[in-house]
Amino acid sequence: MNTKSVWVYVDHFKGEAVPASWEAVGLGRSLAGQLGGSVVAILIGSQLDPVAKQAFSYGADELLMSDDPSLADFRPEAYAAILSKLAGEATPRAILFSATSRGRELAAMAAVDLNTGVLPDAFAEDLLGEELVVTRSVYGGKLHARVTCKARPALVTLQVRAFPRPTPDTSRMGEIRRIPPVLSENAIPARVVGYTQAESGVSLADASVIVSGGRGTSNNPSLTPPAGMTEKDAETWRAQQGFKLLGDLAAVLGGAVGASRAAVDAGYIPYPHQVGQTGKVVSPDLYIACGISGSIQHQAGMRTSKVIVAINKDPEAPIFKLARFGVVGDLYKIVPELIETFRQRLK
Repeated sequence: MNTKSVWVYVDHFKGEAVPASWEAVGLGRSLAGQLGGSVVAILIGSQLDPVAKQAFSYGADELLMSDDPSLADFRPEAYAAILSKLAGEATPRAILFSATSRGRELAAMAAVDLNTGVLPDAFAEDLLGEELVVTRSVYGGKLHARVTCKARPALVTLQVRAFPRPTPDTSRMGEIRRIPPVLSENAIPARVVGYTQAESGVSLADASVIVSGGRGTSNNPSLTPPAGMTEKDAETWRAQQGFKLLGDLAAVLGGAVGASRAAVDAGYIPYPHQVGQTGKVVSPDLYIACGISGSIQHQAGMRTSKVIVAINKDPEAPIFKLARFGVVGDLYKIVPELIETFRQRLK
């Protein structure tokens, strides 16, 4: 196999591909073109033929597919064993992963097996000759670093929505090589005993619009909490009503609801909504920050958003230095007006 090839792991859940995987395939197509190599998609799971067709349509030249009932659930030991064996034999130039929880875990485990490095959360990539150079944020987003990996293959996780998603061409076809599992069922230490349905809604990672709230969501004295609440419980209740309002705005825009760490730590909204250095890193087309001061830790998770709008009572809030548009005022007065305006405009 061509050592100038670029491999792309196609992340999926129960046979449905994660859209960010196609962003990785598109980048792989660009890099392989510059190297004079090919794009090889890696598919591991069960009943994957529909995803295989999609992989070709988005730009893969070849597909290495391990399709077996023992791989129906993502178990990193089994998946990494297959990927490491294939990559160790072929030594591609790079392997790209979308920076989902599964992609990050698989990249880290495969890197150990292959004795190579992982370049995490890349939002830009280019080539200097044949040297792959990745740009990523460091020091909580204060700086951008350009880094490379001397070992081969270089494993790279890509920030979701940081790269363009190619237009599919359903006429494209390619070669499929079917790969048997490496570990038997008895040799896989983990067992998946079930799944719990998370709350419905648009995924933060995939959302083109995100409406986020911070501690300012609790600052609405006009709301009267139910009788008998402590002061702390009343604050939380007010904030939860505020997040419902932000949810209405997100729904009108077809977006998702995010939150600062302060809001999550205070119990205003569950942890999966957290955006920031210790939460999700997002790159939507539009990020609306409501009642968020904009600490450097929060900025690390959303500063690559295409357009940032800040709504805050404090004109000195750090978020305004990052925002393209800023509104100094009460979110409880501004957000309802936005909701009504967008409803009228988007009819």
